[in-house]
Order: sequence, then C-alpha cells, then structure tokens
Amino acid sequence: MANPLIRLQLLGQSPWHDNISRRLLTSGALKKMVADGDITGLTSNPTIFEQAIASSTDYDEDLERLAREGKSAEQIFDALAVADIRDAADVLAPVFERTHGADGFVSIEVAPKLANDTPATIREARRLWSAVNRPNLMVKIPATAAGVPAVEQSIADGLNINVTLIFSLKRYEEVMDAYLGGLIRRLESGQKVDGIASVASFFVSRVDTLVDKLIDERLAAGAERRDLLQSLKGKAAIANAKLAYVAFRKKFSTEAFAVLKNHGARVQRPLWASTSTKNPAYPEVYYVEALIGPDTVDTMPPATLAGYKDHGNPEVRIDGRVDEARRVMDQLDEAGIRMEDVTRKLEEDGVAAFAKSFDSLIAVVEKRRRQTLGAPAPGAPPAAAARPAKKAAKRGRKAPRRAGRKRAKKKRAAAAKKPRRAATRRARAARRVRRGARTAAGKAAARKSKSAKKAAKRKTRRR
Repeated sequence: MANPLIRLQLLGQSPWHDNISRRLLTSGALKKMVADGDITGLTSNPTIFEQAIASSTDYDEDLERLAREGKSAEQIFDALAVADIRDAADVLAPVFERTHGADGFVSIEVAPKLANDTPATIREARRLWSAVNRPNLMVKIPATAAGVPAVEQSIADGLNINVTLIFSLKRYEEVMDAYLGGLIRRLESGQKVDGIASVASFFVSRVDTLVDKLIDERLAAGAERRDLLQSLKGKAAIANAKLAYVAFRKKFSTEAFAVLKNHGARVQRPLWASTSTKNPAYPEVYYVEALIGPDTVDTMPPATLAGYKDHGNPEVRIDGRVDEARRVMDQLDEAGIRMEDVTRKLEEDGVAAFAKSFDSLIAVVEKRRRQTLGAPAPGAPPAAAARPAKKAAKRGRKAPRRAGRKRAKKKRAAAAKKPRRAATRRARAARRVRRGARTAAGKAAARKSKSAKKAAKRKTRRR
C-alpha cells in the first residue's frame, strides 16, 4: 500500500510537520521525511521551541557563544530560532521549487506578547521576514482583533503569512477578508500578487476539549435530554471545521477573487491545526481523517504524523455531511452551549498559553546565559554571599557571640584604663602643687632677700 501521507497529497491536502528541533535538523531526520514524501511543510510555535531548547543540550554551544557576545535572553532565543527556521526552509526548498511556490513552507511565530498590539506585530513580522530571508518562510500572526489588521498590512507588504489561533467562523471571515484586502492594496499600488502565499490555521481538537467539558458539567447538573447531550460529545470540532471549509469555498469563488486570480493570486488555504486527539476515547487519527479535502493543509505533531503514516485511510471527507454539521451547531445552542462564547475563550486561552510558554522559554535561556557568564540567577544573593547555607547559618550563629565578646573586651579595657587615668590625673595635680609651692617659696625668699638688702643699705647710710 502506498504511503498514506503521499496519498493525502494526491487528494489535494498538504501534510505538514508541527515540530522543530536542532536534532531534527542535524540528524538528517527532517531531510529524510521530506525525501520520503511524508511532509511538504513545517510549523513551529513557542511551546515547540520551549520543549526543544529546555529538554536538550543541542543548543548549548550557540547559546554560550551568544551569551559571551553580550546578547540578552530574548536576543539569544531569536538567533537560535531564526537559525533553525532558516535551516528547515533550506531542507524544504526542493518542495517549494517543485510546486512553484505553492508548498514547502516553514512557519515562525511573532512573540505572543504582541498579540494585542497591531503596529508592533507588523514591525515584528517584517523583522522576522528579513532575518530569516527565505522565500518559503511564513510568519505566523495570531488572529486576534489586533492581529487581523496586521495580517492585511503584512500581505500588502508582500510577506507570506500563516494566520494562527483561529477558532470561530466569524473570525475566520475576518481573516479571509484581511488576506484579500492586502492583495487588493498591493495590486492597486502596482505590485505583483503572484508570489504571495498564506494559510489560515483553524484549530480543531481544542474545540471538543472545551465543549465536551461543558457537556459533562450539564450532565452532572442533571440536565434534560441527556442522550442528546451525550451524542454531541466529540462532534463540535469537526462540525466547526466543516463549516469553515464551506466558508472558504464560498469566499474564493467570488468575482472579487477571480480578478485577483487573473493576476496570479492564490487562495488562502485552510490549515487544520491541533489535529491530535486530546481525549484518549477518540481514535488517534480521528480529526485527520475527517478533514481531508482539496486546497487544505494538516499540520500534525510527530505522534499523529507517524500514526497516520502507519494506518491512515485517505479519502475526501471535508465537504460531506455538511447539513449534519449545521445541525450539531444548532443542537449545542439549544443546550445552552454558545459557540461564540466557546471560541472566544479558546482564543484568549490560546494566546495566554503561548505567552506562558514563551516566558518559560526565555527563563530557561536566561538561566543558561547566566550560568555561562558565572552570574547569579535573578533574585539570588551576590556571589560573595552565595555560599553553602550551612556555612551561612554558622556565620549567622557566630556573629552575635563575636559581637558580644568584642563589647566585653572593650568594657574591660575601658575599666582598666580608668584607674590609670585617675592616677595620672592625681600625679599631675601633685606636680602642679609642688611647682606652685616651689614658686611661692622662691618668691618669699626673694622678697626676704630684698628686704634684707634694703635694711643693710639703711644701716650703712646712718653710719
């Protein structure tokens, strides 16, 4: 039997690898996956990089070199990530060339902390595009309210964009409009649109994770129509994605896109993300099988990719049973589970999760950077004080005793000095008395001698 991953491609779906690490590159494993036809693209995110850097020593040599060059933790991570993405893009370059720029892309994400800052996201997308400097790069921008305008501007700038963290159908409409708006602006300014590529990453399994949890809560609370609620478990994610595909087909069948297509514009393909099953009760390739169709991408983590290669059964299913998908959405709404609330929470949680991973990643890099430079970790005492706790405690116990002994010694010395000082004062007083007595006696003798001389003179005159 032919490789199921290659058969996916024959049906119009591109299997991408949702993973990256230095070892994947240096071992030749990624190159082999591409050569075997297993994958035609690659995606990354802060969580993937956190796992790659924190769990291996593969980055240590470059990390230490960058630390000694005076780079900050964020600058070090940026350099490591850019190097990996550039190398991955080179590995996938043959796919990019063979498909004339339609496939073979590698994605790198803007920092999650910029998710709600449109101007900063635009600047960061431009910087990453320039730093990696590969035609088969895609810069990932989250589909937040602030991210969507950044998508339009980045497309107008001529960048390839992977719009990530899409959960709701409403937001997906905004993302497609942003892509088309960027192409129109570019065309109106006299620039080409035939070299622009974009995917819209629509997240799947996370929808079921949250909806199933809400269903369980209602069942536990004694909700009515329990059989119906139970039957809806594991249905929301696929239904949501099927309706997204319907919206995609409708949007890119319009006359507005036909004009752009005449100038070489490509469709913005839906990319099914988060297609690994989170619930062990569901089959390993449950979401992959359900969402196969033309002009789509499925980015799979290592275990899901290996599982599908082993026992996948490719067949176009994305455009089937659409009425059932709509019915699932209606039934969820009747049960009080509003998809608008579900998808809003998922977007917020998704941005927060990537931000947390990014912060954790930077903390790991910062720790290794400080170890390289021999600097204490943030919040640690200075090196002179960073001795074993036992010695520090011992010094702490000794300090009061030493201080007490010093004070006692000073008191004894002061007490010993007091008698000596008193004797000295008395001796000085006695000397003063003696000097005064001698002075007084001398003066008296002098007066007596003077009186005697005067008396002798008087006697001499009488004679």
